[in-house]
Amino acid sequence: MSSAQDPFYIVKEEIQESIDKLLSTFHQWEQTSAGSSEQVHLTKELIASCESIEWQVDELDKTIDVAARDPSWYGINDIELDKRRRWTSNARAQVGSMKKAVVAGKQSHGTSTSNLSGMRRELLRLPDSDQQERSNAYNARDNDDFISSESDRQLLLMRQQDEELDELSASVVRIGDVGLTIHDELLAHEKILSELDTEMDSTSNRLDFVQKKIGMVMKKASVKGQMMMICFLIVLFIVLFVLVFLT
Repeated sequence: MSSAQDPFYIVKEEIQESIDKLLSTFHQWEQTSAGSSEQVHLTKELIASCESIEWQVDELDKTIDVAARDPSWYGINDIELDKRRRWTSNARAQVGSMKKAVVAGKQSHGTSTSNLSGMRRELLRLPDSDQQERSNAYNARDNDDFISSESDRQLLLMRQQDEELDELSASVVRIGDVGLTIHDELLAHEKILSELDTEMDSTSNRLDFVQKKIGMVMKKASVKGQMMMICFLIVLFIVLFVLVFLT
């Protein structure tokens, strides 16, 4: 589990923000006049904040104890457990020192400036290892955000490629359907041409048969019969001409 996703670091950041805010309020408390109403108000606020942060640190310590029972199940090791215990110990010491200074100031109304300055230096001194841990946590979060962004971009590209492939597949299917339609039409035209060719062959055979019959009749008929037929046709033509054009 990355630091950015670990609940410990999420709670740790919240507590650290509360401590930073507490330090700012403590600095303001230092600047106020002893015994003034503003200092009384700030004293109450500081003590309440210290008690709240101490409770949060105690709860965070309990989660560390739970994780220490089976570190491998939580994906951490002994080194990480020691770092977490050191942080809670330092945080508790910071808040405890601040609370002690506020309570002492409330009781005496006269804490020396040198003592307050020394306490402030102690409170503001954070271990280098803790700063490094916070930096690592922020870097881990940035890395996770970058990985998440790249993952989203890759998913978007894959989705676009899938859509393009779907469109290409649909186009191939349409072209295949058109090809099948053209094939069916060609088969139908071939069948029609085959039937027409068959009919033409049949008609040609019939014409040949008729021509042969006419030839046989012409051979059998005498010259006289042929002349009579010619005369008959000439008379028929004259009659038809008179009927059509002269009447």
